[in-house]
Amino acid sequence: IEDHPFLHFEVCYHQAIDFAIEHKLKVVEAGAQGEHKLARGYRPVTMHSAHYISHPGLRNAVADYLRRERREVERMGEYLEEHTPFRKDLGE
Repeated sequence: IEDHPFLHFEVCYHQAIDFAIEHKLKVVEAGAQGEHKLARGYRPVTMHSAHYISHPGLRNAVADYLRRERREVERMGEYLEEHTPFRKDLGE
């Protein structure tokens, strides 16, 4: 086994950015989550998913959690958008 510092970031982020530049792509999506994306050269975006939970008790508990989490995700998204280092005049 060899140690390759920052290999994860090279493979998962930097090569995608290089590819996008080379092929004149306007957007590169780096997946879910957000706070750490700015440091990697990505603008965080809100992701949506849909799941069905058949157990009523678990479904209600998850729904309650998601109602609270949604507010926090929206707040964090607004904060990150306000503080993004990227130009805002380029459009999407």
